[in-house]
Amino acid sequence: MRRKKCAPHGRRRRCFEFRRARETPVRRIGIGRPGRPNGQSFDESIVSRTKNIVLGVTGSIAAHKAADLASQLTKAGCNVNVVMTADAQRFVTPLPFKTLSRNPVVTDLYDEAEGWKPLHIALADEADLLLVAPATANMLAKLANGIANDALSCIALALNPKARVLIAPAMNGRMWLHPATQQNAATLKSRRVEFIGPQEGMLSCGYEGVGRLWPVEDIARRALALLAAPRRRAGGSRL
Repeated sequence: MRRKKCAPHGRRRRCFEFRRARETPVRRIGIGRPGRPNGQSFDESIVSRTKNIVLGVTGSIAAHKAADLASQLTKAGCNVNVVMTADAQRFVTPLPFKTLSRNPVVTDLYDEAEGWKPLHIALADEADLLLVAPATANMLAKLANGIANDALSCIALALNPKARVLIAPAMNGRMWLHPATQQNAATLKSRRVEFIGPQEGMLSCGYEGVGRLWPVEDIARRALALLAAPRRRAGGSRL
Protein backbone atom coordinates (compact mmCIF):
# COMPACT_ATOMS: atom_id res chain seq x y z
CA MET A 1 0.00 0.00 0.00
CA ARG A 2 1.40 3.43 -0.94
CA ARG A 3 0.30 6.50 0.98
CA LYS A 4 0.13 9.89 -0.69
CA LYS A 5 -0.66 13.35 0.72
CA CYS A 6 -2.90 15.84 -1.07
CA ALA A 7 -4.57 19.16 -0.13
CA PRO A 8 -7.65 20.01 -2.20
CA HIS A 9 -9.39 23.40 -1.69
CA GLY A 10 -6.68 24.62 0.65
CA ARG A 11 -7.46 22.03 3.31
CA ARG A 12 -4.77 19.50 4.01
CA ARG A 13 -5.88 15.90 4.29
CA ARG A 14 -4.48 12.48 3.72
CA CYS A 15 -5.57 10.17 0.98
CA PHE A 16 -4.44 6.70 0.05
CA GLU A 17 -3.83 4.87 -3.13
CA PHE A 18 -4.19 1.15 -3.23
CA ARG A 19 -2.39 -1.00 -5.62
CA ARG A 20 -4.39 -3.86 -7.01
CA ALA A 21 -2.93 -7.14 -5.89
CA ARG A 22 -1.56 -9.26 -8.63
CA GLU A 23 -3.53 -12.40 -9.33
CA THR A 24 -2.02 -15.47 -7.78
CA PRO A 25 -0.81 -17.86 -10.47
CA VAL A 26 -2.69 -21.15 -10.73
CA ARG A 27 -0.91 -24.03 -9.03
CA ARG A 28 -0.55 -27.04 -11.30
CA ILE A 29 -0.74 -30.69 -10.40
CA GLY A 30 1.39 -33.26 -12.16
CA ILE A 31 -0.99 -35.74 -13.75
CA GLY A 32 0.14 -37.55 -16.86
CA ARG A 33 -1.60 -36.43 -20.03
CA PRO A 34 -2.73 -39.26 -22.34
CA GLY A 35 -0.10 -39.90 -24.96
CA ARG A 36 2.44 -37.66 -23.21
CA PRO A 37 5.11 -38.33 -20.59
CA ASN A 38 3.93 -38.69 -17.01
CA GLY A 39 4.26 -35.55 -14.95
CA GLN A 40 2.76 -33.31 -17.63
CA SER A 41 1.06 -30.50 -15.76
CA PHE A 42 -2.70 -30.52 -15.29
CA ASP A 43 -4.47 -27.27 -14.47
CA GLU A 44 -6.34 -27.82 -11.22
CA SER A 45 -8.46 -24.76 -11.95
CA ILE A 46 -10.43 -27.07 -14.25
CA VAL A 47 -12.45 -27.81 -11.11
CA SER A 48 -13.97 -24.46 -10.15
CA ARG A 49 -15.04 -25.63 -6.70
CA THR A 50 -14.41 -28.63 -4.54
CA LYS A 51 -16.07 -31.58 -6.24
CA ASN A 52 -17.28 -34.68 -4.42
CA ILE A 53 -16.24 -37.99 -5.92
CA VAL A 54 -17.44 -41.36 -4.70
CA LEU A 55 -14.76 -43.85 -5.74
CA GLY A 56 -16.12 -47.38 -5.78
CA VAL A 57 -13.52 -50.16 -5.57
CA THR A 58 -14.62 -53.72 -6.34
CA GLY A 59 -13.03 -57.16 -6.11
CA SER A 60 -10.47 -57.17 -8.89
CA ILE A 61 -6.72 -57.81 -8.82
CA ALA A 62 -6.47 -54.24 -10.10
CA ALA A 63 -7.96 -52.90 -6.85
CA HIS A 64 -4.53 -51.82 -5.64
CA LYS A 65 -4.29 -49.37 -8.57
CA ALA A 66 -7.33 -47.53 -7.22
CA ALA A 67 -5.19 -46.23 -4.36
CA ASP A 68 -3.09 -44.27 -6.84
CA LEU A 69 -6.29 -43.05 -8.48
CA ALA A 70 -7.61 -41.79 -5.13
CA SER A 71 -4.31 -40.01 -4.53
CA GLN A 72 -4.30 -38.25 -7.92
CA LEU A 73 -7.89 -37.06 -7.59
CA THR A 74 -7.27 -35.79 -4.05
CA LYS A 75 -4.18 -33.89 -5.20
CA ALA A 76 -6.29 -32.33 -7.94
CA GLY A 77 -8.47 -30.73 -5.27
CA CYS A 78 -11.38 -33.19 -5.17
CA ASN A 79 -13.06 -34.53 -2.06
CA VAL A 80 -12.78 -38.30 -2.54
CA ASN A 81 -14.85 -40.77 -0.53
CA VAL A 82 -13.81 -44.36 -1.15
CA VAL A 83 -16.37 -47.16 -0.94
CA MET A 84 -14.97 -50.71 -0.94
CA THR A 85 -16.89 -53.90 -1.51
CA ALA A 86 -16.20 -56.95 0.65
CA ASP A 87 -14.39 -58.62 -2.25
CA ALA A 88 -12.20 -55.55 -2.81
CA GLN A 89 -10.98 -55.85 0.77
CA ARG A 90 -9.60 -59.31 -0.03
CA PHE A 91 -7.12 -57.64 -2.40
CA VAL A 92 -6.24 -54.44 -0.53
CA THR A 93 -7.00 -52.99 2.90
CA PRO A 94 -8.87 -49.72 3.51
CA LEU A 95 -5.83 -48.11 5.19
CA PRO A 96 -4.06 -46.75 2.07
CA PHE A 97 -7.32 -45.31 0.77
CA LYS A 98 -8.00 -43.59 4.10
CA THR A 99 -4.51 -42.09 4.12
CA LEU A 100 -4.44 -40.99 0.48
CA SER A 101 -8.00 -39.62 0.32
CA ARG A 102 -7.88 -38.10 3.83
CA ASN A 103 -11.39 -39.44 4.43
CA PRO A 104 -12.78 -42.49 6.24
CA VAL A 105 -13.39 -45.46 3.96
CA VAL A 106 -16.86 -46.99 3.67
CA THR A 107 -16.64 -50.77 3.90
CA ASP A 108 -20.15 -51.73 4.96
CA LEU A 109 -23.70 -50.66 4.20
CA TYR A 110 -24.30 -50.08 7.89
CA ASP A 111 -21.27 -47.91 8.61
CA GLU A 112 -22.45 -45.08 10.83
CA ALA A 113 -22.10 -41.39 10.05
CA GLU A 114 -22.65 -38.24 12.06
CA GLY A 115 -26.22 -37.01 11.96
CA TRP A 116 -29.42 -38.84 11.26
CA LYS A 117 -29.05 -39.52 7.51
CA PRO A 118 -27.66 -42.96 6.50
CA LEU A 119 -24.11 -42.66 5.20
CA HIS A 120 -24.81 -44.18 1.79
CA ILE A 121 -27.68 -41.74 1.23
CA ALA A 122 -25.57 -38.76 2.27
CA LEU A 123 -22.83 -39.76 -0.16
CA ALA A 124 -25.36 -40.33 -2.95
CA ASP A 125 -26.90 -36.90 -2.33
CA GLU A 126 -23.59 -35.01 -2.33
CA ALA A 127 -21.75 -36.79 -5.16
CA ASP A 128 -20.79 -34.91 -8.31
CA LEU A 129 -19.26 -38.06 -9.79
CA LEU A 130 -19.57 -41.77 -9.10
CA LEU A 131 -16.40 -43.44 -10.33
CA VAL A 132 -16.19 -47.24 -10.15
CA ALA A 133 -12.63 -48.39 -10.75
CA PRO A 134 -12.02 -51.23 -11.05
CA ALA A 135 -15.50 -52.49 -11.88
CA THR A 136 -16.08 -56.24 -12.01
CA ALA A 137 -18.62 -58.12 -14.11
CA ASN A 138 -20.59 -58.70 -10.92
CA MET A 139 -20.84 -54.98 -10.19
CA LEU A 140 -21.85 -54.20 -13.78
CA ALA A 141 -24.67 -56.72 -13.45
CA LYS A 142 -25.82 -55.13 -10.20
CA LEU A 143 -25.79 -51.61 -11.61
CA ALA A 144 -27.59 -52.62 -14.81
CA ASN A 145 -30.31 -54.51 -12.99
CA GLY A 146 -30.82 -52.27 -9.97
CA ILE A 147 -29.54 -54.73 -7.38
CA ALA A 148 -28.64 -52.91 -4.16
CA ASN A 149 -27.22 -55.27 -1.56
CA ASP A 150 -24.07 -53.46 -0.40
CA ALA A 151 -22.91 -49.89 0.21
CA LEU A 152 -21.64 -49.23 -3.32
CA SER A 153 -24.68 -50.58 -5.17
CA CYS A 154 -27.02 -48.72 -2.79
CA ILE A 155 -25.18 -45.45 -3.43
CA ALA A 156 -25.46 -46.08 -7.17
CA LEU A 157 -29.20 -46.71 -6.99
CA ALA A 158 -29.83 -43.66 -4.77
CA LEU A 159 -27.46 -41.39 -6.72
CA ASN A 160 -28.72 -37.84 -7.23
CA PRO A 161 -29.77 -37.25 -10.86
CA LYS A 162 -27.21 -34.48 -11.46
CA ALA A 163 -24.21 -36.71 -10.75
CA ARG A 164 -22.19 -38.23 -13.55
CA VAL A 165 -21.05 -41.86 -13.63
CA LEU A 166 -17.75 -43.18 -14.97
CA ILE A 167 -16.94 -46.90 -14.98
CA ALA A 168 -13.53 -48.49 -15.57
CA PRO A 169 -14.01 -52.26 -15.99
CA ALA A 170 -11.36 -54.84 -15.14
CA MET A 171 -11.93 -58.57 -15.47
CA ASN A 172 -11.09 -61.74 -17.40
CA GLY A 173 -11.38 -61.24 -21.16
CA ARG A 174 -14.00 -63.93 -21.60
CA MET A 175 -16.09 -62.41 -18.82
CA TRP A 176 -15.95 -59.00 -20.50
CA LEU A 177 -16.90 -60.40 -23.92
CA HIS A 178 -19.69 -62.59 -22.57
CA PRO A 179 -23.08 -61.56 -24.03
CA ALA A 180 -24.49 -60.97 -20.54
CA THR A 181 -21.71 -58.54 -19.62
CA GLN A 182 -21.95 -56.80 -22.99
CA GLN A 183 -25.70 -56.43 -22.53
CA ASN A 184 -25.23 -54.99 -19.06
CA ALA A 185 -22.67 -52.51 -20.40
CA ALA A 186 -25.01 -51.53 -23.23
CA THR A 187 -27.84 -51.00 -20.74
CA LEU A 188 -25.69 -48.70 -18.63
CA LYS A 189 -24.48 -46.75 -21.67
CA SER A 190 -28.10 -46.20 -22.69
CA ARG A 191 -28.53 -44.47 -19.32
CA ARG A 192 -25.64 -42.11 -20.15
CA VAL A 193 -23.11 -43.95 -18.02
CA GLU A 194 -19.64 -43.49 -19.47
CA PHE A 195 -17.09 -46.30 -19.79
CA ILE A 196 -13.33 -46.01 -20.01
CA GLY A 197 -11.67 -49.26 -21.03
CA PRO A 198 -11.00 -52.06 -20.60
CA GLN A 199 -7.60 -52.29 -22.23
CA GLU A 200 -6.12 -55.15 -24.20
CA GLY A 201 -3.02 -56.93 -22.90
CA MET A 202 -1.75 -59.67 -20.60
CA LEU A 203 -4.24 -60.41 -17.83
CA SER A 204 -3.47 -61.60 -14.32
CA CYS A 205 -5.36 -64.84 -15.01
CA GLY A 206 -2.68 -65.80 -17.53
CA TYR A 207 -4.67 -65.07 -20.67
CA GLU A 208 -4.09 -62.25 -23.10
CA GLY A 209 -7.08 -60.24 -24.22
CA VAL A 210 -9.38 -57.32 -23.42
CA GLY A 211 -9.92 -56.86 -19.71
CA ARG A 212 -7.09 -54.80 -18.20
CA LEU A 213 -7.88 -51.70 -16.18
CA TRP A 214 -7.36 -48.53 -18.23
CA PRO A 215 -4.24 -46.54 -17.17
CA VAL A 216 -4.86 -44.72 -13.90
CA GLU A 217 -3.59 -41.38 -15.22
CA ASP A 218 -6.12 -41.49 -18.06
CA ILE A 219 -8.97 -42.42 -15.71
CA ALA A 220 -8.09 -39.48 -13.44
CA ARG A 221 -7.93 -37.11 -16.38
CA ARG A 222 -11.30 -38.24 -17.73
CA ALA A 223 -12.91 -37.96 -14.29
CA LEU A 224 -11.68 -34.38 -13.91
CA ALA A 225 -12.83 -33.51 -17.41
CA LEU A 226 -16.34 -34.78 -16.61
CA LEU A 227 -16.41 -32.67 -13.47
CA ALA A 228 -15.38 -29.59 -15.41
CA ALA A 229 -17.88 -30.10 -18.23
CA PRO A 230 -21.22 -28.24 -18.06
CA ARG A 231 -24.09 -30.35 -16.82
CA ARG A 232 -26.71 -31.53 -19.26
CA ARG A 233 -30.13 -29.94 -18.84
CA ALA A 234 -31.65 -33.32 -18.18
CA GLY A 235 -29.13 -34.01 -15.46
CA GLY A 236 -26.34 -36.53 -15.20
CA SER A 237 -26.34 -40.29 -15.58
CA ARG A 238 -29.10 -42.59 -14.39
CA LEU A 239 -28.24 -46.05 -13.06
